[in-house]
Amino acid sequence: MRVGSGFDVHRLEHAQQPGEMILGGVPIATDLVVVAHSDGDVVLHALMDAILGAAGKGDIGQHFPDSDPRYAGADSGELLMQVLALVAPLAVVNADITIVAEAPKIGPHRDAMRTRIAELIGTAADRVNVKATTTEGLGFTGRGEGLAVQVSVLLDDDSRVNG
Repeated sequence: MRVGSGFDVHRLEHAQQPGEMILGGVPIATDLVVVAHSDGDVVLHALMDAILGAAGKGDIGQHFPDSDPRYAGADSGELLMQVLALVAPLAVVNADITIVAEAPKIGPHRDAMRTRIAELIGTAADRVNVKATTTEGLGFTGRGEGLAVQVSVLLDDDSRVNG
């Protein structure tokens, strides 16, 4: 068994017109825009870093550098599939995800995120926990300038996880 942790941060800006951001593989209607090279799914980015860390395979910046135009606007779900292939035969046993943001509100989207992340990593939704907190107005997240995500994962041999 291997334990990994991941952390990611992205800047937020107010959009000219309402749209959506992707968090945990789920589109969320908002007037905020995540500033990022890829689709900006900070949840999946932190998850990928946790998985790569647990497997001793570096971080997402090594595998998907933001200086590479191939990853401009990339779907983080597809990148996650590449990460899972890279770490096979290890598989995610469980993931514990903490989103730190003032907005958007995570509660209404929590179950959809759990379900989508579980689908992506090939496990049951009860093995994925998504929680959210604010920083009570403190720091860059408290001022609404960005959001941060911290993830812990447990990896094990695929045959023991799914067999």
